[in-house]
Amino acid sequence: MTNLSINLNKVALIRNSRDTTIPSVVEAARTCIAAGANGITVHPRPDMRHIRATDVTDLAALLATPAFAEIEFNIEGNPFAGPQDNGFPGFMALVEQTMPAQCTLVPDNPVQLTSDHGWDLVGDNAPLAAVIDSLKELGIRVSLFMDPIDAQIKEAARLGAHRIEFYTGPYADAYGAHQAILARFVEAATFARGLGLGINAGHDLNQENLGEFCLAVATVDEVSIGHALITDALWSGLDPTVRRYKAILENPG
Repeated sequence: MTNLSINLNKVALIRNSRDTTIPSVVEAARTCIAAGANGITVHPRPDMRHIRATDVTDLAALLATPAFAEIEFNIEGNPFAGPQDNGFPGFMALVEQTMPAQCTLVPDNPVQLTSDHGWDLVGDNAPLAAVIDSLKELGIRVSLFMDPIDAQIKEAARLGAHRIEFYTGPYADAYGAHQAILARFVEAATFARGLGLGINAGHDLNQENLGEFCLAVATVDEVSIGHALITDALWSGLDPTVRRYKAILENPG
């Protein structure tokens, strides 16, 4: 079955709209886990517009306790984001400090509203290869955020990534007339698995499109969902919403 990792960025974004600690990112994680989430994801950015460095360390401390030993912590972001005057220590420094189970490397830049493309691995990948090697030496699973392009996926495998995470925005945007795009993901996933890569997926997956994607792209190891799930929770509550997403993954057909 596909694991559900919940991205808590939007919880932090709501909190940051006021000078407050409400809503608590840590308590949101507790609620998600109690409802059946298999993992927690955060995407800290250098401007700390939502997830802050302290959120990452607080969540790492929570998930390091024996009660949450089976819950995976996934930190995603640009590995080349350096330290900032606002207290952001740099992406890799934060990862090394908190030691997540998985690190998803994403080629975003500070001006992007959200991640909107995978890595372009044409050219000199020595800096990225060094990052991947460092993470692997720490015992951290490495996933690269990728588009469904075979040549790019082949390079991801050559660089030593354990998994790729498909950027599923195009599939979600086309949903309703999405069969050709879905077929490309199916083909790319088959190609990736043939190279020994695991498959994750994320971005704009929701209750409408999630089941079909996971049924077609079998087997997806993990989906990371934030925006849609937190939005649904505004109407239905966080616990029931997490349970609905879990039910979809348990029975995607």
